[in-house]
Amino acid sequence: MQLNHAQRELTLKIVYYGPGLSGKTTNLRHLHARASPEVRGRLLTVETHDDRTLFFDLLPVFFSTSAGFKVKVKLFTVPGQVIHNATRRIVLQGADAVVFIADSRHSATAENNAYWRNLQDNMKENGLDAEQVPVVIQFNKRDLPDARTEAELEEARKRGGEEVVGAVALRGEGVLETFHAVARAAYRRLDARAHLARNVALTEQEFLSQIFGRMDLSGTALAGRYTGVSRDEQVGGGR
Repeated sequence: MQLNHAQRELTLKIVYYGPGLSGKTTNLRHLHARASPEVRGRLLTVETHDDRTLFFDLLPVFFSTSAGFKVKVKLFTVPGQVIHNATRRIVLQGADAVVFIADSRHSATAENNAYWRNLQDNMKENGLDAEQVPVVIQFNKRDLPDARTEAELEEARKRGGEEVVGAVALRGEGVLETFHAVARAAYRRLDARAHLARNVALTEQEFLSQIFGRMDLSGTALAGRYTGVSRDEQVGGGR
């Protein structure tokens, strides 16, 4: 987290991590499509010839609080290919929260586990405390044959402390719910550390409402939970 009292700016970083072709870029593309132009920045994607992310994707989401602070939530992905571990480690630096995108198929279990260990190693290399940095796990590709059942996802929820969300990112299913879970977890961690509600007058409700009140939540589990933010409330929301 970067908190600049002089310029009244707060910046958070959320990293989407996981194996190659697990759906990290697909998640960000869907979020970009669902977000109002007033709250989203440009989706920057660097791809290779085989349509895999080479360096990272970056999607900034921004708003101004009622107390006049500019808040920017930067969403990054990491490259999934094995050879780009150094880049993954760099992108992970300073993360306030992480989404781990796993392939739901049983045949992908070994690769999921290898990248989970890789995440833990790179967090340690960056001085990030795995016990403190929130991680949300998305089991993507639930529509494919050999995918884990809902009962198996429930078992995964019981085994670890991480929130687990099922998804079919290509259809947008579970994408907004995953982002909501990680945004909420990131806020709670930062509020515990920096007392955001007290020091910058930013409550959890305002933080989430400012973001999800400007997203198309139709067809998601969040539909009807957040009302739209009026244009009067959007003033000052610079990039």
